[in-house]
Amino acid sequence: MNAVSRGNPFEVSTSVVVFRPDRTLLARTLASLVAASGALAAGKEGALHLYLIDNGGLPDIGESLEALARAGIGYTLIEGHGNVGYGRGHNLAMAQPLGRYHLILNPDIDMSSDALKKAIEFMDSHPDTGLLTPAIFDDTGEMQFLCRQYPTLIDLFVRGFLPASMRRLFARRLARYEMRAQINECDTVWDPPIVSGCFMLFRTDVLKKLEGFDPRYFLYFEDYDLSLRTHDVARVAYVPSVRVLHHGGGASRKGFAHIRMFVASAFKFFNRFGWKWL
Repeated sequence: MNAVSRGNPFEVSTSVVVFRPDRTLLARTLASLVAASGALAAGKEGALHLYLIDNGGLPDIGESLEALARAGIGYTLIEGHGNVGYGRGHNLAMAQPLGRYHLILNPDIDMSSDALKKAIEFMDSHPDTGLLTPAIFDDTGEMQFLCRQYPTLIDLFVRGFLPASMRRLFARRLARYEMRAQINECDTVWDPPIVSGCFMLFRTDVLKKLEGFDPRYFLYFEDYDLSLRTHDVARVAYVPSVRVLHHGGGASRKGFAHIRMFVASAFKFFNRFGWKWL
């Protein structure tokens, strides 16, 4: 682990957890951090600090790290702990010095160059906001509806495992679950029950109060859990002026091991927050 001085304040800290990441996508994510940092503070030294948590299989990304350094972005590589899971990986970063705001970020996200600037401006002007989620688009430019109502088992099964041809039969149900009547490219939406863990900008004192992710989730549903707990201490805002591109996919497209982890995490989630079948 590279050392970080505890006297070194940052405006924003961010944590990225990787496990055998796609090198190209990770490089794009880090490049978008460079661009966003420049817009955030006009390249001011120390405005942004990255914690890169290597759960295993990190490829050579020397060029990307050099680009971070040239942009005045400090970084800390946290490694040697093995694959502890997504939430616990981010929690390792949360034990380090954090900025006034902390961004939980996936290694398959491209931020628009003004994303962090607009997000911080919104948070600064709305001090009751503890968590911000952006407008999220896929590779084709289509909006991903990743704000969610509380899920039922049917919702999860249909969205996660049915082919597109069959999902159309449940269009009204999925539209309700994905908040399609509320989420758009123009309107801020207050307090969506659940937001995606691919980009979660927290006010750090709120995140510390929540003690980060619940470590009982290895992968999947840790963001559902953290979203619901955030409502107990602060407001959550969907802010469409903050825009990101997400290259991620669902569990069913990643093989049986991911399906098994998805089911195990769903069981933990419903046991904690309550089962809802239909």
